[in-house]
Amino acid sequence: MYHADELQQYADDHTSPEPPLLGRLVRETHLQTLMPRMLSGHYQGRLLSMLSQMVQPRRVLELGTFTGYSALCLAEGLAPDGELHTVEQNPELRSRVERYVEQAGLGGRVHLYIGDAEQVIPTLAETWDMVFIDADKIRNRVYYELVLPQVRMGGFILIDNVLWSGKALPSYPLKPADKDAHAVRDFNDFVQQDERVENVFLPIRDGLFLVRKR
Repeated sequence: MYHADELQQYADDHTSPEPPLLGRLVRETHLQTLMPRMLSGHYQGRLLSMLSQMVQPRRVLELGTFTGYSALCLAEGLAPDGELHTVEQNPELRSRVERYVEQAGLGGRVHLYIGDAEQVIPTLAETWDMVFIDADKIRNRVYYELVLPQVRMGGFILIDNVLWSGKALPSYPLKPADKDAHAVRDFNDFVQQDERVENVFLPIRDGLFLVRKR
Protein backbone atom coordinates (compact mmCIF):
# COMPACT_ATOMS: atom_id res chain seq x y z
CA MET A 1 0.00 0.00 0.00
CA TYR A 2 1.13 3.53 -0.70
CA HIS A 3 1.50 6.25 1.92
CA ALA A 4 -0.60 9.43 1.71
CA ASP A 5 2.53 11.59 1.35
CA GLU A 6 3.79 9.38 -1.47
CA LEU A 7 0.44 9.66 -3.23
CA GLN A 8 0.43 13.45 -2.92
CA GLN A 9 3.98 13.66 -4.23
CA TYR A 10 3.04 11.48 -7.21
CA ALA A 11 0.04 13.71 -7.88
CA ASP A 12 2.24 16.82 -7.66
CA ASP A 13 4.80 15.28 -10.01
CA HIS A 14 2.08 14.56 -12.58
CA THR A 15 0.40 17.95 -12.41
CA SER A 16 1.37 20.87 -14.65
CA PRO A 17 3.85 23.21 -12.93
CA GLU A 18 2.71 26.51 -11.52
CA PRO A 19 3.64 29.67 -13.47
CA PRO A 20 6.89 31.32 -12.30
CA LEU A 21 5.01 34.31 -10.87
CA LEU A 22 3.08 32.01 -8.55
CA GLY A 23 6.31 30.29 -7.56
CA ARG A 24 7.68 33.66 -6.45
CA LEU A 25 4.49 34.36 -4.52
CA VAL A 26 4.82 31.00 -2.72
CA ARG A 27 8.39 31.80 -1.66
CA GLU A 28 7.46 35.29 -0.50
CA THR A 29 4.44 33.99 1.42
CA HIS A 30 6.58 31.44 3.28
CA LEU A 31 9.23 34.01 4.09
CA GLN A 32 7.00 36.89 5.14
CA THR A 33 3.75 35.55 6.64
CA LEU A 34 3.00 33.73 9.88
CA MET A 35 0.67 31.09 8.42
CA PRO A 36 1.94 30.18 4.92
CA ARG A 37 0.01 26.88 5.02
CA MET A 38 -3.12 28.94 4.30
CA LEU A 39 -1.82 29.17 0.72
CA SER A 40 -3.67 27.00 -1.80
CA GLY A 41 -0.37 25.82 -3.26
CA HIS A 42 0.69 24.12 -6.48
CA TYR A 43 -1.66 21.11 -6.66
CA GLN A 44 -4.87 22.77 -5.53
CA GLY A 45 -3.97 25.91 -7.44
CA ARG A 46 -3.73 23.97 -10.69
CA LEU A 47 -7.10 22.38 -9.91
CA LEU A 48 -8.69 25.79 -9.33
CA SER A 49 -7.18 27.02 -12.58
CA MET A 50 -8.43 23.96 -14.48
CA LEU A 51 -11.96 24.31 -13.10
CA SER A 52 -12.00 27.99 -13.97
CA GLN A 53 -10.76 27.29 -17.50
CA MET A 54 -13.51 24.70 -17.92
CA VAL A 55 -16.21 27.16 -16.84
CA GLN A 56 -14.64 30.29 -18.39
CA PRO A 57 -16.50 32.50 -15.90
CA ARG A 58 -17.37 36.12 -16.50
CA ARG A 59 -17.69 36.83 -12.79
CA VAL A 60 -15.86 35.10 -9.96
CA LEU A 61 -16.15 35.85 -6.25
CA GLU A 62 -13.52 34.75 -3.75
CA LEU A 63 -13.90 35.02 0.03
CA GLY A 64 -10.51 34.93 1.71
CA THR A 65 -7.73 36.30 -0.49
CA PHE A 66 -4.72 35.78 1.81
CA THR A 67 -1.70 36.62 -0.39
CA GLY A 68 -3.59 36.21 -3.67
CA TYR A 69 -2.42 32.80 -4.90
CA SER A 70 -5.87 31.26 -5.40
CA ALA A 71 -7.21 34.47 -6.92
CA LEU A 72 -4.50 34.42 -9.58
CA CYS A 73 -5.20 30.74 -10.27
CA LEU A 74 -8.94 31.32 -10.67
CA ALA A 75 -8.28 34.33 -12.88
CA GLU A 76 -6.44 32.15 -15.39
CA GLY A 77 -9.78 30.87 -16.70
CA LEU A 78 -11.67 34.16 -16.89
CA ALA A 79 -13.63 34.91 -20.04
CA PRO A 80 -12.15 37.74 -22.14
CA ASP A 81 -14.46 40.24 -20.42
CA GLY A 82 -14.29 38.43 -17.07
CA GLU A 83 -13.58 39.90 -13.64
CA LEU A 84 -12.69 38.44 -10.27
CA HIS A 85 -13.78 40.05 -7.00
CA THR A 86 -11.93 38.95 -3.88
CA VAL A 87 -12.54 39.85 -0.23
CA GLU A 88 -9.85 39.84 2.48
CA GLN A 89 -10.22 40.95 6.08
CA ASN A 90 -6.54 41.65 6.80
CA PRO A 91 -5.53 45.11 5.46
CA GLU A 92 -1.82 44.29 5.84
CA LEU A 93 -2.08 41.96 2.86
CA ARG A 94 -3.39 44.58 0.43
CA SER A 95 -0.10 45.82 -1.01
CA ARG A 96 1.25 42.34 -1.70
CA VAL A 97 -1.95 41.20 -3.40
CA GLU A 98 -2.18 44.33 -5.53
CA ARG A 99 1.49 44.06 -6.52
CA TYR A 100 1.08 40.48 -7.77
CA VAL A 101 -2.19 41.29 -9.53
CA GLU A 102 -0.38 44.01 -11.46
CA GLN A 103 2.56 41.73 -12.26
CA ALA A 104 0.09 39.18 -13.60
CA GLY A 105 -1.33 41.81 -15.95
CA LEU A 106 -4.72 41.66 -14.25
CA GLY A 107 -5.03 45.25 -13.07
CA GLY A 108 -8.62 46.37 -13.63
CA ARG A 109 -9.88 42.77 -13.81
CA VAL A 110 -9.18 41.64 -10.25
CA HIS A 111 -10.89 43.76 -7.60
CA LEU A 112 -9.77 43.51 -3.97
CA TYR A 113 -12.05 44.48 -1.09
CA ILE A 114 -10.69 44.81 2.43
CA GLY A 115 -13.33 44.10 5.04
CA ASP A 116 -15.72 41.57 6.53
CA ALA A 117 -17.08 39.34 3.76
CA GLU A 118 -20.47 39.20 5.46
CA GLN A 119 -20.72 42.97 5.03
CA VAL A 120 -19.11 43.19 1.58
CA ILE A 121 -21.11 40.48 -0.22
CA PRO A 122 -24.48 42.35 -0.15
CA THR A 123 -22.84 45.41 -1.72
CA LEU A 124 -21.70 43.51 -4.84
CA ALA A 125 -24.40 43.69 -7.50
CA GLU A 126 -23.14 40.80 -9.63
CA THR A 127 -24.30 37.39 -10.81
CA TRP A 128 -21.56 34.89 -10.06
CA ASP A 129 -20.49 32.05 -12.33
CA MET A 130 -18.10 30.74 -9.70
CA VAL A 131 -17.54 31.40 -5.99
CA PHE A 132 -14.59 30.21 -3.88
CA ILE A 133 -15.19 30.26 -0.12
CA ASP A 134 -11.98 30.09 1.91
CA ALA A 135 -12.61 32.33 4.91
CA ASP A 136 -13.82 31.96 8.52
CA LYS A 137 -14.95 28.32 8.76
CA ILE A 138 -17.46 29.02 11.52
CA ARG A 139 -19.31 31.29 9.10
CA ASN A 140 -19.22 28.97 6.06
CA ARG A 141 -22.98 28.59 6.09
CA VAL A 142 -23.52 32.34 6.44
CA TYR A 143 -21.35 32.99 3.38
CA TYR A 144 -22.99 30.13 1.49
CA GLU A 145 -26.50 31.46 2.10
CA LEU A 146 -25.43 34.97 1.13
CA VAL A 147 -23.84 33.99 -2.18
CA LEU A 148 -26.17 31.22 -3.33
CA PRO A 149 -28.96 33.60 -4.47
CA GLN A 150 -26.33 35.56 -6.46
CA VAL A 151 -24.97 32.45 -8.24
CA ARG A 152 -26.46 31.79 -11.68
CA MET A 153 -28.31 28.56 -12.32
CA GLY A 154 -25.63 26.00 -13.15
CA GLY A 155 -22.96 28.10 -11.47
CA PHE A 156 -20.43 26.68 -9.02
CA ILE A 157 -19.45 27.23 -5.40
CA LEU A 158 -16.16 25.81 -4.13
CA ILE A 159 -15.58 25.55 -0.37
CA ASP A 160 -12.09 24.89 0.98
CA ASN A 161 -10.87 23.10 4.14
CA VAL A 162 -13.93 20.89 4.46
CA LEU A 163 -11.85 18.05 5.93
CA TRP A 164 -10.35 20.35 8.57
CA SER A 165 -7.30 18.16 9.13
CA GLY A 166 -9.53 15.09 9.29
CA LYS A 167 -11.61 16.41 12.18
CA ALA A 168 -14.70 16.55 9.95
CA LEU A 169 -14.78 12.75 9.81
CA PRO A 170 -17.38 11.16 12.11
CA SER A 171 -14.73 8.89 13.66
CA TYR A 172 -12.78 11.87 15.03
CA PRO A 173 -13.65 12.49 18.71
CA LEU A 174 -14.48 16.18 18.74
CA LYS A 175 -14.29 18.21 21.94
CA PRO A 176 -16.63 21.14 22.72
CA ALA A 177 -13.68 23.49 22.20
CA ASP A 178 -13.25 22.33 18.58
CA LYS A 179 -15.60 25.05 17.34
CA ASP A 180 -14.22 25.25 13.81
CA ALA A 181 -14.34 21.48 13.41
CA HIS A 182 -17.91 21.32 14.68
CA ALA A 183 -18.86 24.10 12.23
CA VAL A 184 -17.18 22.36 9.28
CA ARG A 185 -18.82 19.03 10.08
CA ASP A 186 -22.27 20.63 10.45
CA PHE A 187 -21.80 22.61 7.24
CA ASN A 188 -20.80 19.53 5.26
CA ASP A 189 -23.91 17.69 6.47
CA PHE A 190 -26.05 20.70 5.57
CA VAL A 191 -24.74 20.88 1.99
CA GLN A 192 -25.31 17.15 1.55
CA GLN A 193 -29.00 17.69 2.39
CA ASP A 194 -29.43 20.93 0.39
CA GLU A 195 -31.79 20.18 -2.51
CA ARG A 196 -30.90 23.49 -4.19
CA VAL A 197 -27.54 22.08 -5.27
CA GLU A 198 -25.59 19.09 -6.53
CA ASN A 199 -22.32 18.42 -4.73
CA VAL A 200 -19.14 16.35 -4.87
CA PHE A 201 -16.71 16.12 -1.95
CA LEU A 202 -13.11 16.07 -3.16
CA PRO A 203 -10.68 14.65 -0.56
CA ILE A 204 -7.66 16.59 -1.84
CA ARG A 205 -5.35 18.52 0.48
CA ASP A 206 -7.67 19.66 3.31
CA GLY A 207 -10.87 18.84 1.42
CA LEU A 208 -12.67 20.78 -1.29
CA PHE A 209 -16.43 20.86 -1.79
CA LEU A 210 -17.54 21.27 -5.41
CA VAL A 211 -21.14 22.51 -5.46
CA ARG A 212 -23.35 23.24 -8.50
CA LYS A 213 -26.52 25.30 -8.21
CA ARG A 214 -29.50 23.49 -9.72
